Amino acid sequence: MSPSFPILSRLLHWTMAAMVLAMLFIGVAMVGSLSDYHRLVAIHRPLGVLILVLVAIRLVNRLINPPPTLPTSMPSVLRLAAHASHWLLYGLMFAQPLVGWGMLSAAGYPIALVGTWHLPAILPHDDSLYALLRPLHTVLAYLLFATFLAHLGAALTHALIFRDGVFQSMTFRRR
Repeated sequence: MSPSFPILSRLLHWTMAAMVLAMLFIGVAMVGSLSDYHRLVAIHRPLGVLILVLVAIRLVNRLINPPPTLPTSMPSVLRLAAHASHWLLYGLMFAQPLVGWGMLSAAGYPIALVGTWHLPAILPHDDSLYALLRPLHTVLAYLLFATFLAHLGAALTHALIFRDGVFQSMTFRRR
């Protein structure tokens, strides 16, 4: 059995999993709903900022508390895929909110967090830059969702087929 991740790593993992999944569905709902658009945007923007903050904390935590090693029985190609997919997830969890923030900055839209507290623009107001970042934000969302699903599929494979303790190392269940 694999040793468990530290409790902070597990809390960040599951909190962010729920937040990223919620964010992806909110994004889809924003595109498909004119009547709820402003309410959804009011959730989407601060949630994106929170994800950005938490992924930074998570990365620092991962560097301080490295994850448990993968089982030696795991083929090297799967080990490589696991490491690559984790770094891809981190990259996307950083890039997606930054591109969203940049997109809104280029469009001249404020990013309201709470009440009158707004984030500063990170890019100049530029309609052509907005036109570039808008579809990039969408493409990154699809890539994040696909990577999320691949990660979920790998986790379920470890839990239900390999039964090698990898999935359990990230859960809160006692062994």
